[in-house]
Amino acid sequence: MLVKTRGIVLNFIKFRESSIIARVYTEELGLQSYIVNSVRKKGSASRIALFQPFTLLDMVVYPSAKGGITRISEYKCSHHFSSVPYDIRKSSILLFLSEMVAKTVREEEENRPLFDFLHRAIQEFDQMAAGYENFHLVFMVQLAGYLGFGVSSADDLISQVAFDAGGAKVSGTTLMQLQQLEPYLSTLLENGLEANLANGRVRRELLHLLVRYFQLHVDNLGEIKSLPVLSEVLSE
Repeated sequence: MLVKTRGIVLNFIKFRESSIIARVYTEELGLQSYIVNSVRKKGSASRIALFQPFTLLDMVVYPSAKGGITRISEYKCSHHFSSVPYDIRKSSILLFLSEMVAKTVREEEENRPLFDFLHRAIQEFDQMAAGYENFHLVFMVQLAGYLGFGVSSADDLISQVAFDAGGAKVSGTTLMQLQQLEPYLSTLLENGLEANLANGRVRRELLHLLVRYFQLHVDNLGEIKSLPVLSEVLSE
């Protein structure tokens, strides 16, 4: 039986000569993997573009056995980006966030609140003309809440990062640096996008702090490959 659903593309890998296997977070079925044929053939640029990270789709799909790869019967873009592809800062932020979601969202079942959050945030970010400097930080804080390890306070987050699972304290210098971030993190938690952070350096340090927090809570999260790129872009 076919299922009609909205979907959020997370990433894809090449498959055979002209196909891909796309990982899509769907509204009705959770995380799914789909074989999409003939999208890498010459002249198919518009089709492969529909499977770039965080593309929003309307789809009709074949349901799969749990963990299995299946196929898409129909698909079309439900929101054409108006700003992200033309802004290096925005595209770098979106690429980073899509990698974070791809590595942390693993449910193969419906989670409507999480899906609605992601779908809404992606559209809102694309529509922002200004004032999105803190977007990636706010997104990560909110995502942590949907994943079950929401941030209760700046002090608690920093305490968790500053001590490893065995209770061993990190070096005094590193701990001091973390503690210096506490007022900025508190401001971020309280004011979100409106938080008045000192500069790009503070945002980069908060970004690395939040990534470390995710690594503590998500098994086998590993390296975030897009993080150095985003850090470089945000340094400009």
